Amino acid sequence: MAANVETMFYVREKPWHGLGVEVEEAPTSADALVCAGLNWEILQKDVYTADGSLIDGYKVNIRNSDNAMLGIVSERYKVVQNEDAFRFTDDLLGAGVTYETAGALQGGRKVWMLAKMPQRYIIGGDEIAPYMVIMNSHDGSSGIKVAMTPIRVVCQNTLNLALNNAKRIWTTKHTENVMNRVHEARETLMLAEAYMGGLGHEIDALSKIKLTDKKVMDFMQEFFPATEDMSEITKKNNLRLLEDMKRRYWEAPDLANIGKNGYRFVNAVSDFATHADPLRKTKNYNENLFLRTIEGNSLIDKAYKMVLTAA
Repeated sequence: MAANVETMFYVREKPWHGLGVEVEEAPTSADALVCAGLNWEILQKDVYTADGSLIDGYKVNIRNSDNAMLGIVSERYKVVQNEDAFRFTDDLLGAGVTYETAGALQGGRKVWMLAKMPQRYIIGGDEIAPYMVIMNSHDGSSGIKVAMTPIRVVCQNTLNLALNNAKRIWTTKHTENVMNRVHEARETLMLAEAYMGGLGHEIDALSKIKLTDKKVMDFMQEFFPATEDMSEITKKNNLRLLEDMKRRYWEAPDLANIGKNGYRFVNAVSDFATHADPLRKTKNYNENLFLRTIEGNSLIDKAYKMVLTAA
């Protein structure tokens, strides 16, 4: 049954497809870094004005492989090299972990590694695969971040819901004690278990919230309204997106046996957010989609809150 479903229209690209390289055979994070071309280091140098005057209190982060300037940071900022940022996953996850992909975003300013955790979860009759994304920045925009990203296996939809009862993201700043905090990241195993447990509880609750077809249409039209005060092009675009989302709710084979409920609606919106073609695909579209996979997707969170309000 599952194989037939996948040949119908479930063979889709993962949210992070096209970014980085596959590193599934890498036995360690260091090997993954080499495969992904991330085996470079950050050097810090002084910052000067155009006339050669030293600017106190700041440093510039430079990549040693090509002397690219990745960001200007305060002198309190402590560099965390790629190798150190990702190394803790080797001990953290232990046997069974697979490094799926790794790469750089924004010209090396952000680097990331995706690991698939060995646990297998069956929630609401679905297999949910827990992934862990580890991200490090070299431009001062953020610290080290670890995020749980559960994926519904049959259709590769992300289910990174912003739960009230469980953390999905762990982060720390680049300061003097950052490496101590990184090695405390073993606590993320507890975070992962707690989040997956919370997700299971919420999926069960969402499955019990029955939705009429009219209520679903009201929800979808809230995403994509088409009112008289809009321009014709805006209405046309919103109607196109609305039809796409409707198909993902009413016609998706993997949702046929789920019932008309909140879980089905959240999955349809997740499917749309994860896989739908945008009206205009920008140069950074894949990067931005991947970042939303980590940070959380506002469409999915809005759908989740809509259903809870309807309960």
